Amino acid sequence: MESSLAMNTLIFLGVAIIMVPLARKFGLSSVIGYIAGGIIIGPYVLKLTGKNVNDIMHASEFGVIMLLFLVGLELEPRKFWEMRKKIVGLGLTQMLLTISLLFLAFISVGWRIDKAFAIAMCFALSSTAIVLQTLQEKNNLKTTAGEASFSTLLFQDIAVIPILAILPVIANYKARHQDNEIQILIQKLPQWLQAGTVIFGVVVLILLGRYVFVPFLRYVSKSGMTELLTASSLFLVIGVSELMVAIGLSPALGAFLAGVMLANSEFRHELEAQIDPFKGLLLAVFFVSVGSTMNFNIIQQDPLFIFSTVLAVLLVKFFVLYAIGKFFKIDTPQSLFYAFALSQVGEFAFVLFNYASDLYLLSPELNAQMMAVTAITMCITPFLLIINDKLITPKFIKEVPEGEHDFNILDSDVSQKKIIIVGFGHFGSTVGRLLKANKISATVLDRDSDRVKLLRSYGFKVYYGDATRIPILRAAGIEDAEILVLCLDDSDDNKFIADLVREHYPSVKIFVRAKNRIDAYNYLNNGIDNIYRETLGTAVDMAVDVLHETGMRKYAARRLGQRFMAIDKASIRKLAKIKEDEDELLLFTTKEILQREEELLAYDNLNFDNKDWEGSSSADEEDEDTDH
Repeated sequence: MESSLAMNTLIFLGVAIIMVPLARKFGLSSVIGYIAGGIIIGPYVLKLTGKNVNDIMHASEFGVIMLLFLVGLELEPRKFWEMRKKIVGLGLTQMLLTISLLFLAFISVGWRIDKAFAIAMCFALSSTAIVLQTLQEKNNLKTTAGEASFSTLLFQDIAVIPILAILPVIANYKARHQDNEIQILIQKLPQWLQAGTVIFGVVVLILLGRYVFVPFLRYVSKSGMTELLTASSLFLVIGVSELMVAIGLSPALGAFLAGVMLANSEFRHELEAQIDPFKGLLLAVFFVSVGSTMNFNIIQQDPLFIFSTVLAVLLVKFFVLYAIGKFFKIDTPQSLFYAFALSQVGEFAFVLFNYASDLYLLSPELNAQMMAVTAITMCITPFLLIINDKLITPKFIKEVPEGEHDFNILDSDVSQKKIIIVGFGHFGSTVGRLLKANKISATVLDRDSDRVKLLRSYGFKVYYGDATRIPILRAAGIEDAEILVLCLDDSDDNKFIADLVREHYPSVKIFVRAKNRIDAYNYLNNGIDNIYRETLGTAVDMAVDVLHETGMRKYAARRLGQRFMAIDKASIRKLAKIKEDEDELLLFTTKEILQREEELLAYDNLNFDNKDWEGSSSADEEDEDTDH
């Protein structure tokens, strides 16, 4: 059945919608649902896909690129530098050992040296998409195994570059002018310069991030149009990927490095929120396309060769990864997860096998067989992880001493409680400054790009973002937050965010800025107790100064001011209670406001009587005036 690219995409999305909830219902990974759905609709089962399946897979590879960009955004350059030993240590060891063992295994069964070496290099890579998706689903990205997996994957993405340079050398292949491969620029360079393309690409991205990306986003943000920021986010990711392709680097590696360069910028959370939906969508299509491209005809022709190769690859990679984990003193359960998670062949192998075939290193038949092996290992991995979680790991849990844990958090600059402050104007900055002065870290969101730029120059951890949108709040960490402080000038936005968070994240404690008593009544009647009227403190301070100017001692005046604030806060809570038959969202008319004012004054008269004045004054006479 032939169909258009758009129709194929529609079919892919439809099967994902059906299969993933079904897989999750049985406790399976979403990746299994995607791949199983792809097999069902593929050309060897229901035949719902046409000849454009490879085009869809190529387009959906942007899902992997966006995934790495988002991972880069979470990893600041300082932390990236701190991980350099793990990246090189784990990654380089894994690549060298895996290539060596697979090469020896292939040579032992009679393969040519060049063919065995090329395939061993391709099989040494693991699937970034599957591993990171699994780590995120299991919330294991910040565990020891998660960090080791991420470090290894990152080195593998870097290793794609020298592999691309090595393949033409071992094939003794000269690039022709009519070749349209992305690696053509690398091949034109002298051999000693080809390895330097990674360094060159990093330098280019650092310069672009500092002098182009951030100023560009500041310019766009001033328009106040969310759709332009969405377009700008996609423009940056796709543009960086194409730039990396042009100079011969991996587009996924380029996107990751671009994310790292922007991790310290004020637009970090905004970019996460804008790109995350596209990442999820394209990754879903990518996994479905992996299943749909599995060539069952090739498997049927020589199943013994295909599955023996699959078994050999999985065993070699598993034992290499497990041994590396133990060598680097990762405990047994984490080493097992690390080994099972990365034992498959990665998505970049599809590109490398096709490239090797174009170089005449692999015959078309062997190329198809190796791609089938790659797809099968990717399909098997989620099941291996289930076996590990259910059957193998529980036997080793008893080895972990009580009171210890395996978490190795990447971000060490965190307070005991995760705090998010929304709005960093005159009100919010007062809160933030006091917290910062006491070494309490908070994530701050603000919609004024000029203010964000200024505050970041003074060392505040401020990000650009519209907190009325759930994706922005998620990117800022609302799911892990314990305290949310709302300090926006617009009281309607404060109310909207408060209602949004109470609905989706009821465990978060909300502290909110109220313009006046009317706002206070609204918050109290909606279950928010921590309200702070911006006019109360300054008005009382003024009254205290006036009392002092009339002749009252300043200490006495301050005590009276504190007493008044306590009474006023109690009166607000009492008067905020509305009748059961009244609408909860009561609109206060001028008459009702005056009535509330009258009730408030009457409440003051009942509580702030002459005894309070006399008691305060007599007590004050015994105290020294510390202000003089």
